[in-house]
Amino acid sequence: MRVLVLSPGTAQQQLERMPAIAACANALGASIQVACSPAYRSLWTLLPSVEKIIPFDFSAAQTMADWANLLGSVREPDFQVCLNFADGRQVNLMLSMSHIPTRVAEAGFASTATASQAEGWSAQRLSGFLAPLGLSLDAAAFRISLPAALMSQARERQPQGDGPLLMLQPTAMAGDWPSERWKQLPLTIKAKLPGLRTIHLGDESSLSERAAQIACADVVLTSCPVTSLLATFCGVPLVALGLADDQLPERDVIRHLGNDDLRSLSEADVLEAMGFG
Repeated sequence: MRVLVLSPGTAQQQLERMPAIAACANALGASIQVACSPAYRSLWTLLPSVEKIIPFDFSAAQTMADWANLLGSVREPDFQVCLNFADGRQVNLMLSMSHIPTRVAEAGFASTATASQAEGWSAQRLSGFLAPLGLSLDAAAFRISLPAALMSQARERQPQGDGPLLMLQPTAMAGDWPSERWKQLPLTIKAKLPGLRTIHLGDESSLSERAAQIACADVVLTSCPVTSLLATFCGVPLVALGLADDQLPERDVIRHLGNDDLRSLSEADVLEAMGFG
């Protein structure tokens, strides 16, 4: 069986969909093809069931020729199911001309089944896309599978030593925790824990490389939703700054702290959330 996934949107949205897509593939024994922005190719290749990435930027001003090319890509393989996270007249026209018998979406005239409204944290809410297929979802149990080569490269980039590794990633956006506190926090912890190693995660790496670096950490402190999801799917202890409670699953090793404006958050608050209070 082959399943087509139409996946527009941000890196955060791609990550939120991964547990549902993995559950679908596992339950149906299906191969997956994902149409998404080329920027997210490396992320989707982390799912073993994904056999092909179809590069398509849903956010760009696509021409009729672009949509025709996408239609050609989805009509060639023998897809039995489409999970459509896109909307709009063009995508519905394209799907209506495909030969895919089961097309699940939240809305749209090309859908043959409607994704139901579901409760829970952000990834769990997408169980509504699986319900029409008779499938269930435990998004909190999902884990990213990382190739050994990526993990080895990530370890080579770590600071020397054998102490615990703290990974930091601010968003550097308005309302984030002040930069001077991000800089001071490791120094404060190191005074109590001299062997501490610290790494600041940048945006220059691919998403798959970032996932491997996160998987090597002992604890992640971040105000970035993408990094928070990657840490969640790698099973790494996490302190997430500024995220709503329903953006991540309930787990003993996941702590939420602060709201949209983190500037009033003290160093003592963060230290306590990390277990140094």
